[in-house]
Amino acid sequence: MQHSDQDITLITPDAPMTAETHGGRAKCLQRLVRLDLPVPTTLALSFKAVRAIAAGEMLNGKALLETFGAQPLLCVRPSSEDPDWGGPRAILNIGMNDAKLAELSERLGEAAAAKLYLRFVQSYAIHVARLDPDVLDDVSDEPVAGLKEALGVYESEAEEPFPQDPVTQLIEVLRSMARAWEGTTARLLRQAKGAPAEAGLGLVVQSMALGLGRAECGSGVMQLVNGTTGERKITGRYLSQSQGRDALTRGADAMYLERDPRGPSLEELAPEAFAKLRDYTALMREKLREEMQAEFTIEDGEVFLLDGVRVARNARAAVSIAVALAQDGIITREEALMRIEPRALNELLHRQVDPEATRDVLARGVAASPGAASGVIVFTSEGAQAHAAQDIPCILVRRETSPEDIRGMHAAAAVLTERGGMTSHAAVIGRGIGLPCVVGASAIRFQTGQRQIVAPDGRIFREGDRLTIDGTNGDVLAGETTLLEAGHDDSLKVLMGWADAARDIGVRANADTPQDAETARNFQAEGIGLCRTEHMFFEADRLIVMREMIFANTSKDRAAALERLLPMQRDDFAELFRIMQGKPVCIRLLDPPLHEFLPTGRSGHRELAEALDLPLSDVTRRVEALVEYNPMLGMRGVRLGITMPEIYDMQARAIFEALLEAREDDDPVVPEIMIPLVSASREVELVKARIDAVASAVRSETGESFTYRLGVMVETPRAALRAGDIAPKVAFLSFGTNDLTQMTYGLSRDDAGRFMSDYVQQGVYPEDPFHTLDVHGVGELLRLGAERARAGNPDLVLSICGEHGGNPESIAFCREAGFDYVSCSPFRVPVARLAAAQLALRNKIG
Repeated sequence: MQHSDQDITLITPDAPMTAETHGGRAKCLQRLVRLDLPVPTTLALSFKAVRAIAAGEMLNGKALLETFGAQPLLCVRPSSEDPDWGGPRAILNIGMNDAKLAELSERLGEAAAAKLYLRFVQSYAIHVARLDPDVLDDVSDEPVAGLKEALGVYESEAEEPFPQDPVTQLIEVLRSMARAWEGTTARLLRQAKGAPAEAGLGLVVQSMALGLGRAECGSGVMQLVNGTTGERKITGRYLSQSQGRDALTRGADAMYLERDPRGPSLEELAPEAFAKLRDYTALMREKLREEMQAEFTIEDGEVFLLDGVRVARNARAAVSIAVALAQDGIITREEALMRIEPRALNELLHRQVDPEATRDVLARGVAASPGAASGVIVFTSEGAQAHAAQDIPCILVRRETSPEDIRGMHAAAAVLTERGGMTSHAAVIGRGIGLPCVVGASAIRFQTGQRQIVAPDGRIFREGDRLTIDGTNGDVLAGETTLLEAGHDDSLKVLMGWADAARDIGVRANADTPQDAETARNFQAEGIGLCRTEHMFFEADRLIVMREMIFANTSKDRAAALERLLPMQRDDFAELFRIMQGKPVCIRLLDPPLHEFLPTGRSGHRELAEALDLPLSDVTRRVEALVEYNPMLGMRGVRLGITMPEIYDMQARAIFEALLEAREDDDPVVPEIMIPLVSASREVELVKARIDAVASAVRSETGESFTYRLGVMVETPRAALRAGDIAPKVAFLSFGTNDLTQMTYGLSRDDAGRFMSDYVQQGVYPEDPFHTLDVHGVGELLRLGAERARAGNPDLVLSICGEHGGNPESIAFCREAGFDYVSCSPFRVPVARLAAAQLALRNKIG
């Protein structure tokens, strides 16, 4: 087959090629050529040509070789459409043979020439002839002797002499690299990196600039920014080969690029070459609109650019680079926003496991809350608090957490549970307080009674042993691992400011405590979209009063116990209002079933009997009476508020008294009160009447006026379907997608982790619906609810406050459905702000 000129193209400024036909490397080299940079002669083979070579079609190797002049030395490099997809290993020094060895020995010395030849023989033997690498292990390190031995081994193993014809060498290298790309292993590897299975590969054939000679010679890379911190600083490496004719024999001297007191530098050794490189790299940054790394050689003082690649970077550096490029006028602010993957911001907001660190992975669970931490194993909340008091980091290990574990979670460095999924208690609280968390690690045997866990490989870890929890990737690691500190800085603040100017949907935070509210405020949340008041009752001094209320036999006795809780709740709410400085605060009235506030086990019952001065039998009987077959669908939420109205009365009074205490004349507080688990409009009427009565009483007692907004948390399918009935009675509806997903699917969110991975792998669900909003099922309920609610009350504010609120895909759905804001965990607020901005910008683009 005869290839067209476009299939095999000499890279010139006007050669017809694109990244989609010839690959990213070929296109980048063309851009360098257009900038009149000193790029060696280069040919680009298109995806079509490479596929033809892999299929066995013949190339005119002689014509290819003639492009480069007489007796050239060449290298072949891969050029995939996206550099991150990788490709076969580059092959250097093609054209080395016995004749070339003799020629270069005269110019460079026998040892230096022999080493070039030896490197090519080794690379060709392993990657082209596919010989076992072990057969070359015993080859001498001395180049002349090693070359002779390598050629002998090749002839013995390949049963033919090493090819001397440069045309044959080049054709075989091209064929080998083309076929390697088409192989099953390469296909799976690139698919794992996000490439389509049928992604094409281009190849570039380039004249070698050896970086060897009598004047200053060497090779290296240069970039103008630190890929870890984003700091504007020349970094890279330079290997000088200028110690004489036998430089390659002795090895190259590694040195700094810029002047450095720690050692010699290229700037001192060859200031003109250094200045050219710096200018070339700066030109690449400006014209290619990206921070680039220049790969170069210096040959007798002359600079050659072999390649230009995008600087590898972590999330912290990516933000700094994007902001700097925009501030320098190289890209627009909008483009800077679009260059950052929202979820990558987690790397800036939390400590992470060092990518270079050794990972001794014991098991993998659900990556429920990002970040990483190391510490000693503890099995109880009390143990976690004791370690925190001694400033000893610990990992709280539980089968599953409950509200009673809140204090222990605050004290721990990370949490590991056997059960649970993305919306389990541990996951939700972990994300809320920025605590690394892995849940659903069911491959580990949790023997909490023996205070130990058993890894799948049989290793036993006892209380006091050390683990590292990687909540970003879901890994449980043995021992301590090197961690990278969080890296949010001024660049992130600038980027977030641009995001806020671009987005068209609000972002609030779920915050249950003053600490959560401070975090939300620091991350520029526009208010609190969900404050779960039950978490305020688990402090020791409050819990005992709460339990007294539960054990009260009459409404009067309940009211008396709640009267003691009133000032505590009032102080909590007042602090939230002060922190949020007039921004909206949406407070959900008490939601969980009462049994969650009671101890489990006989020892807990005994302690409670002593605290309440009651017979143990009375305590046990009362606890058993509160047990429900399915408590998440039982006596909770608004059902508590209607059957025990004193609870919601107390909370409403605490809210109103707190707002009077916290408000300032020029910064009024307008609280939002949310009724949970509503399924009928009559429930709203009953609770609203009680709250309005409390508000009137507080106004009468204080002589102060105030307003508030009442709303409903839509968590049941019926509430979504009957939203048109509910909407006229309230100011807002907030869809609690955690429970709404649970009830729509009939799935327990705490138990779904046991089989969810199997369901996703077998295509039953495209994603875990507790992680990514199900836009077809749950989403249909949201759409119906929104449409019917707005029809009944056009001024109604709509939002979601489940954990889906921080998911970029869910935010896209909410924008489309006409929601006013999303609310998510405080540490996910920056992710949501950036995702919302990108969605708005894409919508503008069309």
